[in-house]
Amino acid sequence: MFVCAGCGTELPAPVARVALPVHTHYGAWEQLHPPLMEPATYAVDPLPTGPPWRLWDEVGADAAARQGVYAPVYAVSFGARNRIVIAPGDSRSMALIPEKCDGYCRGVDGRDGPNLACRGCGRAVATRMDDCGMWQTVWLEPDAVVRRPSGLPAAPPPDWDDLARPEHRVPPVELDGSWSLRWEAAVGVALAHLVAVTDNRPVTLPAGPVADLLGHGVGRYLPAGPDARSVGLAGPGIPMPRPRPDVLLVPRHPLTGTPWRPDGDEAAVVPLDSGVWAHLAHPDEAPPLLGIGALPRGVLHDDYPPPRPWYPLTPNPDAFSRTLIGLPAVRRPRLGNYRSA
Repeated sequence: MFVCAGCGTELPAPVARVALPVHTHYGAWEQLHPPLMEPATYAVDPLPTGPPWRLWDEVGADAAARQGVYAPVYAVSFGARNRIVIAPGDSRSMALIPEKCDGYCRGVDGRDGPNLACRGCGRAVATRMDDCGMWQTVWLEPDAVVRRPSGLPAAPPPDWDDLARPEHRVPPVELDGSWSLRWEAAVGVALAHLVAVTDNRPVTLPAGPVADLLGHGVGRYLPAGPDARSVGLAGPGIPMPRPRPDVLLVPRHPLTGTPWRPDGDEAAVVPLDSGVWAHLAHPDEAPPLLGIGALPRGVLHDDYPPPRPWYPLTPNPDAFSRTLIGLPAVRRPRLGNYRSA
């Protein structure tokens, strides 16, 4: 659990660490979003986030690179590193600071810095963010909290075996027939890594779910032509594609976020959101939907597949561009068009 560094007040409920979701900073404009984190979990963002912001022209390329930005942007964050994100429902013993609750539209966006104070001593300790276009979060400031053992029995940490569980898989289509925002962000992040690892060369995707769901994004961000690099799905619990592809689409570890790699292999890999990868690896094994109550007498039971969007899955453009500028490979000559985009 995390306690206030000033007075020791217990702030959130006890939480267990998981990997930072790849869609953390990428939502859909003018939409309200659910909580980013599952209950009783937390994640850590190693990169600077939030205010203060400094203009690129004032910062320069070298200082920006130290902040994890390798191509020109309007402004560079010089906020805290290693901020801790939890679900708002896990907040305890914190109160909003009214004069720091500005937002764009329907909520607060954290523009004024920490907006939650410890109820024990009044110290600003966290930032709630829930404006439209943002996943609902509470960010604990790393210098304002201290981590302590909760004393509760520890559950086994998430591992590669979790990817085989049906409930870990994230379907690409929501129940209302729209594309999943998590998928749109995850595909944008993955395509940025694919552009970097192939040095902006053509690629070929394996037939089936990978081509069906990622093909539109690949065609949008990568060139067509000869001498294409082959791409295949690989990871724990599934056989390695044969012949061996040039690039492997692999899951991120659910606890550490590090990409899966074959034992003793330095293959070129593109990391995917583990829930997205799990759906691609097990496309015909989606978990059943839970129902509440019983059907009325005389009504026959049938399960209809959710409607398919009429347009192809489009990667989140902000997820693509922000991920790519955070990769040193963006400075290579063949990626010059992306730096100027």
